[in-house]
Amino acid sequence: MELKPGLSALVTGGGSGIGKALCLTLAGKGVFVTIVDFSEEKGKEVASLVEKENSKFHQNLGFPSAVSVQCDVTSLRDLTSAFEKHVATFGGLDICINSAGIGTPASFWKDQTDGSKTWRHAVNVNLVAIKHMQALQKPGVIVNMGSSAGLYPMNKDPIYSASKGGVVMFTRSLAPYKRQGIRVNVICPEYVQTELGEKAGHKYVNLAGGYLKMETVVEGVLELIMDDSRAGSCLWVTNRRGKEYWPSPTEEAKYSIRSSSSSGKKNSFRAPLNAQLPQSFEKVVVQKLSHNFRDATHIVRAQLKLPIESGHVLLKIIYAGVNASDVNFSSGRYFLGNKKDISSLLPFDAGFEAVGIIAAVGDSVSNLEVGTPAAIMVYGGYAEFMAVPSKHILPIGRPDPEVVAMLTSGLTASIALEKVGQMESGKVVLVTAAAGGTGQFAVQLAKLAGNKVVATCGGKDKARLLKDLGVDRVIDYKTEDIKTVLKEEFPKGVDIVYESVGGDMFDLCLNALAISGRLIVIGMISQYQGEHGWMPKNYPGLVEKLLTKSQTVGGFFLPQYSYLWKEHLDKLYNLYSSGKLKVAIDPKSFLGLRSVADAVEHLHSGKSSGKVVVCIDPTFEQQMAKL
Repeated sequence: MELKPGLSALVTGGGSGIGKALCLTLAGKGVFVTIVDFSEEKGKEVASLVEKENSKFHQNLGFPSAVSVQCDVTSLRDLTSAFEKHVATFGGLDICINSAGIGTPASFWKDQTDGSKTWRHAVNVNLVAIKHMQALQKPGVIVNMGSSAGLYPMNKDPIYSASKGGVVMFTRSLAPYKRQGIRVNVICPEYVQTELGEKAGHKYVNLAGGYLKMETVVEGVLELIMDDSRAGSCLWVTNRRGKEYWPSPTEEAKYSIRSSSSSGKKNSFRAPLNAQLPQSFEKVVVQKLSHNFRDATHIVRAQLKLPIESGHVLLKIIYAGVNASDVNFSSGRYFLGNKKDISSLLPFDAGFEAVGIIAAVGDSVSNLEVGTPAAIMVYGGYAEFMAVPSKHILPIGRPDPEVVAMLTSGLTASIALEKVGQMESGKVVLVTAAAGGTGQFAVQLAKLAGNKVVATCGGKDKARLLKDLGVDRVIDYKTEDIKTVLKEEFPKGVDIVYESVGGDMFDLCLNALAISGRLIVIGMISQYQGEHGWMPKNYPGLVEKLLTKSQTVGGFFLPQYSYLWKEHLDKLYNLYSSGKLKVAIDPKSFLGLRSVADAVEHLHSGKSSGKVVVCIDPTFEQQMAKL
């Protein structure tokens, strides 16, 4: 949601502390505010300040730009009246911030009452208000004021900790309201210097790194309001770790039960298929070892062996993905042994990844059906048909080019950032060649995890794409010097680098790495197509640099993580299906096997943007367009 003059907000607990700071910040953007507070005096004082700020945006309104309502939010009548007054004054409700809350003076084990004035009051203050916000059924944003005490135990006040924990889980459970246009989020700051925060004691505050600045908390709330992708999100804010979303995607994946075609749910999509299978098909094979893909490959016709071998599946390929390392494969770099030994393997099938439709199944295959969309990640993707063991089949929702992008490119980003980068929240993450097939996933996953993302690219169109994907700082090397930008804007360095360029870019990234930083090497595209192909490069002083700054450089090769493919493909597909992840496909069209070499050369030209995909069967694409 864009904060602009004329929107309206209701803030409970708006007469003091964080609530007051938020009222004044919203007023500074021209937002009308209702201040709901137990203290009538404090509420009116803040309302006066809000009207003063609002006068910079609004004149001759005919109604007040700020309203103060004296209210006990545990009283259903008072709370309902406050909301009714807000709607009657401003005609709607765009933002609601639930900042009212108190601690409990009585220890849990000493409380002999029914709790109506102690712990039950605290629970009501934090939870009951939300119920009445939903009754208005107005699209907008609700931000609940939680606390770090709701994320970990607070022994001095277990009731406060429990109530704030309830706020967190209650908020996260309301994520589905996004479908109705209502986003509910919660912010959990550590100690803030307010009347309530000062009760914690300086000893505990100092151990936690001191009081948070009020503006840091306000910035977090504004982020939850303005980021339309955030629903049911919990933003944890501390001096020790900065801002990070809780739980992390890795932790969330441990308990999430997702509904997807690859997790046992029967896929309802069935593709149109010709009843008759052909007797032969075409495929791209490597006939000689060369880093020049066009020279190395040839299209051949092969017999389709029917019936399908037991335990195997025949996949009709619809889309195949193009990768920078296609030239490494055609030059034999991915095979062990000397060139003479590798040459003895010729010819071999080219292509790493594809999606298509199951056209036939062999005996003993009971869990897959003809017509089901599926993906494969085995050698031989540049073909019209592929027969593979059923264990290599990855069922998918639809045989779309976006799913091809999730395979080598998406899985590399997802697994490498988790396993090699050990990515957390609140870090600075640098992604090189970020507008490419895998870079686009890396920037979005880093952003979804709650990090500040810096990305390099070449050209205004690529820079525009990265801005659309949510990158915080785009460095277009055609108009800016990457080294200068990193040195001036990130003097402490970057915490994680997702590097795929190699050569001078690797050196630059290593020099920009922060203390204890991690540099993930997923490729070195700049070194793949020299005069003699991929040649190793020396990096003098590398060990010394790592030692002096406790840094880590880690390589990543996707085939060695095959046991994680299904899990991470499910995660990517669900993020994409829910609208949290965008997938950019290069706009240049490549149709049929005879365009594969053109597609590989286009990728290495530096002109591609997003994932380069070849449509192996254009007739299928036409059929789907008609459907």
